[in-house]
Amino acid sequence: MLAALRTAARRLRHQATVLYLVARDPRTPWAARLVAGAVAAYALSPIDLIPDVIPVLGLLDDLVLVPLGVALALRLVPERVLADARVQAVALAERPVSRTAAVVVVIVWLALAVGVTVLLWPLL
Repeated sequence: MLAALRTAARRLRHQATVLYLVARDPRTPWAARLVAGAVAAYALSPIDLIPDVIPVLGLLDDLVLVPLGVALALRLVPERVLADARVQAVALAERPVSRTAAVVVVIVWLALAVGVTVLLWPLL
C-alpha cells in the first residue's frame, strides 16, 4: 500500500514537472499555458488550498483536484510539445534538488498571502 502511494506521488511529481515545462514552451496555446502553469505551481508548492492537517478534506485536494487539473492540462497541450516536455522532465529528475529554490517558493507564497490579506482586510 505504501509503495503504491509513493509510486503515485512520484508519478504526480513527474506530471507536475512536465506541466511546468509545457507552460514555459512557446508552442503551447495560451489557455493550456495558464492551466498547466496553475496546476504545476499548485502541485509543486508546499502550501495547499486545504491544509493536509484537516482530516479527509486535507488530502482531497491532493487526491482529486491535482489529478483533475493534470488531466485537463494534458488534454489542452499539443502532443509534440507534451512529448518534448516529458523528455526534458526525465532529464530534470536526474539533477540534484535545490533547497534554495524551495525557500524562494515558500517566500513568494507567503508574500502573496500577506499581500492578499492586506488588500482584503479593509473589506472584512
